[in-house]
Amino acid sequence: MAPLARHLPLSRTPAFRHLGPNWYAAVMGTAGVANAGATLPLDAPGLRGACAALWTLSLLALLMLLAARALHWAHHRDQAREHLLDPAVAPFYGCLSMALVSVGGGALIVGHDWIGLPAAVRLDAVLFAAGTGIGLVAAVVVPYLMVVHHKVESASPVWLVPVVAPMVSAALGPLLVPHLPAGQWQQTLLAACYGMFGLSLLATLVMLPLVFGRLVTGEPLPAALTPTLFLVLGPLGQSTTAANTFADAAPGLPYAPALAVLYGVPVMGFALLWLALAGAMALRARRRGMGFTMTWWAFTFPVGTCVTGAEGLAQHTGLAALRWLAVGLYVLLVAAWLVAAERTLRGLLSGALLAAPRVPRPARVRTT
Repeated sequence: MAPLARHLPLSRTPAFRHLGPNWYAAVMGTAGVANAGATLPLDAPGLRGACAALWTLSLLALLMLLAARALHWAHHRDQAREHLLDPAVAPFYGCLSMALVSVGGGALIVGHDWIGLPAAVRLDAVLFAAGTGIGLVAAVVVPYLMVVHHKVESASPVWLVPVVAPMVSAALGPLLVPHLPAGQWQQTLLAACYGMFGLSLLATLVMLPLVFGRLVTGEPLPAALTPTLFLVLGPLGQSTTAANTFADAAPGLPYAPALAVLYGVPVMGFALLWLALAGAMALRARRRGMGFTMTWWAFTFPVGTCVTGAEGLAQHTGLAALRWLAVGLYVLLVAAWLVAAERTLRGLLSGALLAAPRVPRPARVRTT
């Protein structure tokens, strides 16, 4: 360690030294369960109240994590810089954006039940603005670092994290449209959401073939990284959700619902294919001893985007099959969240999750 780093007050916050940006995935997953459950086409007693409670939990977790990450940057800047220059960690800076926007959107979806609509609108406006700004910066800075500083040998699903952040803003931004002055303000926000939709979608279309090509031509991912395959579902489900929210936010465009269906149904079909593939790979890794890491949160938020995508398609088509698909995916989402949350809490209490990470070495992983 450099001489200057030795004099930093590291002893004040030793638990936060290895607290990386990937921890925001837990906030995203919790908010995703709340948001998806609150819009389910299902009238289950107590469901909305439970979703409001989960949203509150995600807000509290976000506030605590923001404070912890601030301590990390204040007292462990050397480690924070290493995170930015680490190709396995830097993409997760997109999780900060998605956590902010997801919790903000949840305020309007279900949080207003507890805090009131005026407070929910103000909270969403602040979190949406901050999260969108951070997401756009991450979508540029992280790929720049990948080109200039990072040394990578093969494509990784983690590459999708920073470029999918603007898609989350595109999907949840239309919720604010009715609360803006009519005319230029509403049209500008909606146009910005369309622009972020295109930005994220085209970037995903560039990276996704690299990820799939790496799977079929190289070795399987190391066991600890296998859950990151579920990250591919993020842009698929979130873009479908965005297409549906665009249709809801622009009722004056009669073709918008039709476009949402024409786009969303094929993409949802591919998402289900990928879900089956990623699930099979996860089961394979689990049989080979895959233990719990924070990558297990990849089982939550990406699946949640597929739930909201299926919900929107069910609304615009009226098909019962899509409603039951949304319900089935939500059951899977809740099960994944319960497992990830329980393991995370256990790891926090034991201190294992805040210890120095063991970086997997792909070249040492046996795939036989």
